[in-house]
Amino acid sequence: MARYGEGDKRWIVEERADGTNVHNWHWAERDCLEWSRARLSALLAGLTVLDGEGGLTIRTVALDKLDGEAYVNIRKGKVIPGYELSLTLSWEAEAASESGAAKVAGAAEVPYLADENADEDPDLRVTVRGDETPLARRAKDAFLARGKPLVLEKIREFVAAMAKGGPAKDELESKKTPAKAGAAATAPAKREEAPAPAPAAKEKKAKGKDKEGFKTIEMTEKFYCRAKDIYEILMDENRWKGFTQSNARISRDVGGEFSLFDGSINGINEELQEGKLIVQKWRFGSWPDGLYSTVRLVFDEPESGVTIIKLKQTDVPMEDKYGNSTVVENTERGWKELIFQRIRGVFGFGI
Repeated sequence: MARYGEGDKRWIVEERADGTNVHNWHWAERDCLEWSRARLSALLAGLTVLDGEGGLTIRTVALDKLDGEAYVNIRKGKVIPGYELSLTLSWEAEAASESGAAKVAGAAEVPYLADENADEDPDLRVTVRGDETPLARRAKDAFLARGKPLVLEKIREFVAAMAKGGPAKDELESKKTPAKAGAAATAPAKREEAPAPAPAAKEKKAKGKDKEGFKTIEMTEKFYCRAKDIYEILMDENRWKGFTQSNARISRDVGGEFSLFDGSINGINEELQEGKLIVQKWRFGSWPDGLYSTVRLVFDEPESGVTIIKLKQTDVPMEDKYGNSTVVENTERGWKELIFQRIRGVFGFGI
């Protein structure tokens, strides 16, 4: 899991008045560690586990320790929590007897609480501080039986809160309505600008390449590796996860679907020739519904250990459904900086 703050600052979304997370190459990040500390402390401290049953009273005392990291990534309103935490919760027990009240102190430790296991209860270890007296063993057993389910229930509340955005939840909710209003306000302005100057229209028709409102991206990239090696990287979801630090699902079959950058890009494989050709229908989630570009990657190995990739992406819209007009620029830069350059850097295929 990538650590909070280690992302490329060029791809972190800045605040916008309309609340829109611009294009899906970008991330908005929020550090949630201190929020997590406060939230877990409020959920776990001062819980009554037993209230005199069998002459035994057990209560949690405080969140003694919270280590690790926690953050929330937000992409176009989609919340992606990330956290790896360990925590220690203190508890105390008191038993009434003829000779007076006897007390025992202990701890409940969760050594690993992480987003990758969000659908599972974490391991919880209960210990007693001090000697293992009969009362200590009794209190420990009682905490395991009654306190453990209670603590895990509260941890599930924390996990659910993180899934909804943690400290960014209120901000996301407040931006939903303005975002729609902003999009409505900007749409007419864009429509007014739609008619292109006559010279530009003539130039586009003369080229005969692009439909109105669409562009073609073309680039040639050189790698010091075998063609089959880089083909494998581009078609292997685990390697995608490695060099992009984001989730990916990739079918290796013609007609199979793929999803990249945590679902921000998706499409369908149209033609696959191992080490030679990849053709895909390809789109951003921010593009108008139902609109796909065509990506064609041709692999050429002019000499052993050297591969040339020729990329051609046709029917790339000049605007997304929010009216942002930097789609072509961001898509081209994304291929270069977030895909090809990272493959060179991570796998050592040259600069």
